[in-house]
Amino acid sequence: MNPRDETDRDTTSARDARREAQELVGHGYTARVLEPSPPAVTDEWFADDPLASSGATGRLVTPIPGAGTTWDEWLVDHPQQTTWVRARWLGAYDRLGEPPPGFRETREALHRLAVYVISPARRRANGKIGLRYTFGGFGTPFFGHDEQARVAGTQLVRQRGDTARAEPVTTLRRAAQLVLDGPPDERPAGELDVPALGDADEQLPVDAGATAFLAAWYGFAFSVLETLRADAASIDGSRVQLWPEHFDAGFECLPDTQRRRATFGASPGDRDHPDPYLYVTPWYIDDVPDDGAWNATGFRGAILSLPDLVRADDQRVRALMFFRDRRDALAG
Repeated sequence: MNPRDETDRDTTSARDARREAQELVGHGYTARVLEPSPPAVTDEWFADDPLASSGATGRLVTPIPGAGTTWDEWLVDHPQQTTWVRARWLGAYDRLGEPPPGFRETREALHRLAVYVISPARRRANGKIGLRYTFGGFGTPFFGHDEQARVAGTQLVRQRGDTARAEPVTTLRRAAQLVLDGPPDERPAGELDVPALGDADEQLPVDAGATAFLAAWYGFAFSVLETLRADAASIDGSRVQLWPEHFDAGFECLPDTQRRRATFGASPGDRDHPDPYLYVTPWYIDDVPDDGAWNATGFRGAILSLPDLVRADDQRVRALMFFRDRRDALAG
């Protein structure tokens, strides 16, 4: 395949994100991306680590500073690929703006879709519920026989090996027929703190502009959180995942044995904070000195609101400053 410079490929066809990137950078490089890629794995996570340096056979091209050649550095000699790299949140980053009209309704609809359709597709194969950022939206890591369920814009995609079927997001029942070959999985309602299933035959209010904003939010979140996870100070870091319960991206780090562990994450909004925000939640908040920066309402922790982030000259720098400040406060 020849290198491409388009913003979007056909996101509803079968995809292998790492292979696409590898074909772009060519011989002599080993590409790393934020998205899950086949093959399915069966380690303790039952998911790949997209940014792992293991298996690299050439110069690593990665979004993580200090881990190899960054995609921004690679772009110096390949500026024609800026649009491709930017669209995948690997470098040449876009700025986040304010949510468009219809965002909250779209977010709530896709949250229900994640809980009752997307996540159960993975759970029934290996017991895991965590999701990931994918190009244009979110989806599962690969599971089973290289299967994936994902949302790309306003489309729902079920991929099996080298083939994929896609339909517009309509109702939960129709989505479940495509992804689960049956009705929506109602188990999460009895086991997790999740939104109600509601009417499975109700048209889900999914707006194209709002889905694009949500995809950008998750792309931004995963790019920042993966950078934070790679810090030497982020001791005992877990994988970055998108949790269907609260529809937020996050990971944990710092020693649990010293009661310093915390979750660092990015929420697209909830009942207490209607717009997206970044957060840090200490697992042992009673052991944390109150320095005035644990400012969250609705839970005990710290938040950086979307307006504060939008106003920043460099949004990624601002986000990382927020996370690192709270991490360092916890580490003592």
